[in-house]
Amino acid sequence: MTAQHLVSVGPVTCGAEKLFLISGPCVIEDESIMMHTAEQLKLIAERLDLPLIFKSSFMKDNRSAMTHYHGPGLDEGLALLAKIRETFEVPIITDVHFPEQVQSTAEVADIIQIPAYLCMQTALVTTAAQTGRAINIKHGQFLAPANMIKPVQKIESLGYHDILLTERGYTFGYNDLIVDPRSFYELRQIGYPVVFDITHSIRRYGIPSKDPRGSSREYLTTIARAGVAAGVDGIFVEAHPNPPEALCDAASQLALDQAEDFFKPLIDIHNLVKEQRD
Repeated sequence: MTAQHLVSVGPVTCGAEKLFLISGPCVIEDESIMMHTAEQLKLIAERLDLPLIFKSSFMKDNRSAMTHYHGPGLDEGLALLAKIRETFEVPIITDVHFPEQVQSTAEVADIIQIPAYLCMQTALVTTAAQTGRAINIKHGQFLAPANMIKPVQKIESLGYHDILLTERGYTFGYNDLIVDPRSFYELRQIGYPVVFDITHSIRRYGIPSKDPRGSSREYLTTIARAGVAAGVDGIFVEAHPNPPEALCDAASQLALDQAEDFFKPLIDIHNLVKEQRD
């Protein structure tokens, strides 16, 4: 197995022995929903000894229609993420879409996320890296996994190495995302911690997110366990108190009251895989 760079963000060391969790609502909603979700995820994480990084987006620039909720925007969104970070003492990850969003985001977020569609945008990736914050690059649906070394090399050329690589499925056919277990192997060869974005991997594009047909939820448990068994370092699971009423990705987010039972077997599988490697 290729040696991994460990990436430390607050109390969480990504790529170490413990499986870690990136979780939160897809996009920032009402403050009461956000604070409740963060509180419950923190309690679950503490009970399971599952290191937590809280995630939510202040802006979703890739919604399929202008009428869909795009988030509260940079200033309001970052202010709420800062409150969550201070209140619950959890690291924060959020995504940026344009280089001009990067500096303000770096003042709040411990990890800056590069969306899958934008992973090859040189100005965005390098501007984010130059903040000195850790960078999570999501695997573009259009790239062979091994080609994710290209944006990584852009960051490395600047002397930065706090990088995470996240798998979220490959576009196949008409609106289907396919998770190929070979991708976890290929991403690991690049040498950085690998994250499996489970809930985005079941989305079905072209179908409104509140339509139950907007995800292949029946595969959620199967692909989650398969991905962890393949040896990922972290899991990315968007969670919401009431997914059917979520303002983004309603069909695919995990219900908070189901989260603990969902995470438990994944931790067991991860620990077994680690034992076999050791």
